[in-house]
Amino acid sequence: MAVQIRKLDSTHDGFTQQLHALLAFEAATDDAIETAVSKILADVKQRGDAAVLEYTNRFDRVSAGSMAAFDLSQEELQAALDALPPAQREALQTAAERVRAFHERQKQELNGFSYTEPDGTVLGQRVTPLDRVGIYVPGGKAAYPSSVLMNAIPAQVAGVKDIVMVVPTPDGVKNQMVLAAAAIAGVTRVITIGGAQAVAALAYGTETIPAVDKIVGPGNAYVAAAKRRVFGTVGIDMIAGPSEILVLCDGTTDPDWVAMDLFSQAEHDELAQAILLCPDADYIAQVEASIHKLLPTMPRHETITTSLSDRGALIKVRDMEEACAIANDIAAEHLEISAEHPQQWADRIRHAGAMFLGQFSSEALGDYCCGPNHVLPTSRTARFSSPLGVYDFQKRSSILHVSEAGAQTLGKVAAELAYGEGLQAHARSAELRLLSQPKPRP
Repeated sequence: MAVQIRKLDSTHDGFTQQLHALLAFEAATDDAIETAVSKILADVKQRGDAAVLEYTNRFDRVSAGSMAAFDLSQEELQAALDALPPAQREALQTAAERVRAFHERQKQELNGFSYTEPDGTVLGQRVTPLDRVGIYVPGGKAAYPSSVLMNAIPAQVAGVKDIVMVVPTPDGVKNQMVLAAAAIAGVTRVITIGGAQAVAALAYGTETIPAVDKIVGPGNAYVAAAKRRVFGTVGIDMIAGPSEILVLCDGTTDPDWVAMDLFSQAEHDELAQAILLCPDADYIAQVEASIHKLLPTMPRHETITTSLSDRGALIKVRDMEEACAIANDIAAEHLEISAEHPQQWADRIRHAGAMFLGQFSSEALGDYCCGPNHVLPTSRTARFSSPLGVYDFQKRSSILHVSEAGAQTLGKVAAELAYGEGLQAHARSAELRLLSQPKPRP
């Protein structure tokens, strides 16, 4: 099947409607998946380990006799790292070092801040790490050691003491790079379970798996449905949509480079989205020619073809200023500004999960080894959310140490507002601290 990527022009009538129709994506709720996930969650919550064992044996086609069979020792993780080919090990360690160096700069000091008012009242904030987090890592055909680094390292930098990783191993096959990444990233426990039952075990706890405070990491539709349902019992990172890339180009980059950058996200799955914005019609034609030339060389050409045909676009814009305005409307997960002077256009961008500036900043570098996190907001949620980071594994507590003098001033203010809201107990609680107590109001 030949790729039929749509071409749009911002000067044409109806462009905005066409663009929004292209961007529209609502993850269809599959009733069968929701029903199955609901049953699994309830079963694990009630029966604990027995249910996890049963579902894992069934879905992963293994025959474990007890939950102990799913636990991997730190020695096994280290052995996986030691056994990697030198080039793989060096690449994994280099990526980990860069991810750690970036996230160390995000860390908020645990002491927080405080300040003392003239009357002696002390106000402030204390920052503390989460106690225990769960990291879901896909297994089977999809094996992502990079996801281990991106989820575990910021948690460790944040000060999380207990990092529990779950990873399914269908047919008992373990991905050695995933285990090696866990060793490098400081994961404290690895359990070879997956699916909704793993999410349930992490959220509710079982006889052998302690409940966590937050669950992060990607997964299939069952995992996403389970994370959505357990939110509130535990925190979650996000419910991610399909991968996205938006390229803003002034026409100065090799068109083969841009075509391959579009492929880099389109190859994820058929629902991924790849869009080019450019003011140069001739250059857009060159990129389209590169797409047709290079696509047959891609092992995942069928997936790329479907993705580009269904949700991709080459968009002619008036100028780079308009390209930036459209980019803010799209609020893409990955935004490449492939131009001679990228910073001037980056200054106009308000909404993007991650920005890749300049012709040499391919999105793929961010996926693996630049340092910033590759867990990014999708489906236009970059308008109000951020990449995964150290801050997602730390929480803040407010500190209020009101002095006697401060209570005299603040008590009157609080009481007045409380009476206005009809909350007399609030008002009296504040007034009882006043040295000269007013007569209670009805």
